[in-house]
Amino acid sequence: MKVLVTGAAGFIGMHCALRLLEQGDEVLGIDNLSAYYDVRLKEARLGRLTSHHGFRFIKLDISSSKEIKELFEKEKPQRVLHLAAQAGVRYSIVNPHAYAESNLTGFLNVLEGCRHSGVEHLAFASSSSVYGGNTKVPFAESDAVDHPVSLYAATKRANELMAHAYAHLYRLPCTGLRFFTVYGPWGRPDMALFLFTKAILEGRPIEVFNHGRMERDFTYIDDITEGVVRALAQAAAADAAYDSLRPDAATSNAPWRLYNIGNHQPVSLLSYIETLEEALGRKAEKKFLPMQPGDVAATHADVEALCAAVGFAPSTPVRTGIGKFVEWYRAYYRT
Repeated sequence: MKVLVTGAAGFIGMHCALRLLEQGDEVLGIDNLSAYYDVRLKEARLGRLTSHHGFRFIKLDISSSKEIKELFEKEKPQRVLHLAAQAGVRYSIVNPHAYAESNLTGFLNVLEGCRHSGVEHLAFASSSSVYGGNTKVPFAESDAVDHPVSLYAATKRANELMAHAYAHLYRLPCTGLRFFTVYGPWGRPDMALFLFTKAILEGRPIEVFNHGRMERDFTYIDDITEGVVRALAQAAAADAAYDSLRPDAATSNAPWRLYNIGNHQPVSLLSYIETLEEALGRKAEKKFLPMQPGDVAATHADVEALCAAVGFAPSTPVRTGIGKFVEWYRAYYRT
């Protein structure tokens, strides 16, 4: 297959592109290499990809409709894995326009490219943040998600709805993947595990929000990658059992589907920190703070639908995943 991977220099993008290359696919990666976090880390990720003969990279911003249109016309990918986005819940509060440009306009450009070039399947990144203020756990794809608590979450929910419109109007097969707190080697520097590790090794206090009363469905990157690649290989199809009188929010009579990808075993934030302390061999000085705007107290994924569809559910224990992250971090930063 010829697969277009947007956000190829990103954390999940690099890992998914590697997995696709390993199975023999031709991968075209695009990324705008934004300065949201250290561009050198993004370039190092690309360095791992460019060593594969089946990989090509083009620096390109998905918010440019002209460039995306020309890319699809020239390259004609068979499948698209759309991972490019402006990430981060907290950053969406201080720079909302970045989310409209990348997550809304950019996604529309990708949808249009897929539509006009006859892409056989679009798989795209959504987020557990779409569950917003929901308190019923575990979160299931059939749950209503009408109460986002951040603009980032709202843009991700908008992506799901935009994709459904294109699936309905143009029969473009679309699969949305709701990621739950992804972590692991080559991770994002703005996420908790990276921030905690850096602060602990530098002897600085770590910021623990909601006074530590948090739970997250931490999902290891290898599990995410396996779920994504399997879902991409299986084009979404209309649900023959779909009942418009009793609609299922995760399926449709259009070729469109939503899946959670999470470890389905929530871990308390304080336990997560303890596991990191063990891996580092150092104790953390904790600075307890109130809940941040746009954040939620707990996430927990129901992954039965994913397992039934692709025969896989994430299961890497947090202790294993954190150990592998710390090993990578020490080697990469020579600490």
